[in-house]
Amino acid sequence: MEEQDIVSSTEATSGAPGTSQGVIPAHLLRGQKALVTGANSGIGRATAVALGRAGADVVVNYVAGKDEAEKVVEEITGFGVRAAAYEADVSDEQQVVAMTDRMVREFGTIDILVANAGLQRDAPFTEMTLAQWQKVLDVNLTGQFLCAREATKEFLRRGVVPEVSRAAGKIICMSSVHQIIPWAGHVNYASSKGGVQMMMETLAQELAPKKIRVNAIAPGAIRTPINRSAWDTPEALEDLLRLIPYDRVGDPEDIGHAAVGLASDLMDYVVGTTLYVDGGMTLFPGFATGG
Repeated sequence: MEEQDIVSSTEATSGAPGTSQGVIPAHLLRGQKALVTGANSGIGRATAVALGRAGADVVVNYVAGKDEAEKVVEEITGFGVRAAAYEADVSDEQQVVAMTDRMVREFGTIDILVANAGLQRDAPFTEMTLAQWQKVLDVNLTGQFLCAREATKEFLRRGVVPEVSRAAGKIICMSSVHQIIPWAGHVNYASSKGGVQMMMETLAQELAPKKIRVNAIAPGAIRTPINRSAWDTPEALEDLLRLIPYDRVGDPEDIGHAAVGLASDLMDYVVGTTLYVDGGMTLFPGFATGG
């Protein structure tokens, strides 16, 4: 399922959006500076807001939709922290370098990167164009590589500041259940997320001795406009819930909460792990009765 462009919701009934706001301690990330890419909507927005609620100052990255990004900034500053909206295409090396440099100048440093920006360009395999293939790889995989590389340079320059965090830096890669579940008709997307998994694990192995923690979140079915047809009718929702043992579709806040946890010192010993936030989708529920 696509993890961007999520619509927030509030009801807590079976198969319906849950009350996912929860209680995030406002001190959990106090003093830390976070960059969230693709943060003007969907999972990125929910994650940026959750980090701000936990006390972090947040840079809200966007490539289009400035007005929406400014609304996210306004919501975050309501928690008494700093926030700013930065426009940058994560697939463009020069723009990523400039964005990171600007953040270090204006916010002093970067402690947390959530590499969330991503997109889909779906087509049957024999009809998929090279442009569709390449665009998804450029944004979903190369974009995460570029952002992680530039953030890591700042982590290494600054090192560990014990009063801020036990780690020199935290990178959270936004992946998908489709890093391990094949998805016919979406070969570019699934391939990009499989690449994110191996990139994350390799970076985690390489950077852990430097006290840099790299992990990933793999959302499952999340309510998004792009897959609205999968859940906006009773019939479609019933079909979708057959894939989800927990019997509800995810909310954006579910992912935001997971990001706060991974970014905090509460999970300081968690390195190179993918946290599946999917209601059990990766348990392949069809096999519960023998397949």
